[in-house]
Amino acid sequence: MIWVVLLWWAQGTIPQQVQRGESLFLEPSGGCASCHSLKGRGTAIGPDLSVIGRLGPRAIVTGIRSSMTQYVQTVRLKSGEEFPGMPAASDESCLKFYDLSKTPPQLRRIERSDLKTMVPQDSWKHPPAVGNYTSQQLADIIAYIRYAVTGDTKPVDPSEVE
Repeated sequence: MIWVVLLWWAQGTIPQQVQRGESLFLEPSGGCASCHSLKGRGTAIGPDLSVIGRLGPRAIVTGIRSSMTQYVQTVRLKSGEEFPGMPAASDESCLKFYDLSKTPPQLRRIERSDLKTMVPQDSWKHPPAVGNYTSQQLADIIAYIRYAVTGDTKPVDPSEVE
């Protein structure tokens, strides 16, 4: 009987690598969940990451290291203020953008009359691309994403993301 309980307990634990990856993913000061959702956790500014959970580590790390996104705009206001923004919503009188210069991104409401221009951003970098994650940290994040999506507890070796 004790052996059965110990076996269940060992199988029911979440691997340490997945736990570390979850902490990095949910980090309040710039983790992935600042902009992305995964299985109902996080913020849906950027794409839901559930779609990548079935990919291999190299494919996932390519997305993490991507430095550009087609959705980020340089928002220039008539006041002279400028910020990288991800469009969120609009109506006749205003536009809403997530201000990506803030961590986590903040939703801003801009009156159309205050907007000077909006052009595709060519210098904004996807935070993980400039976040200096180690190979181990990237492996941990990928292990968490795969676990959250598929329940896979297989470790991700840091050499798989280099």
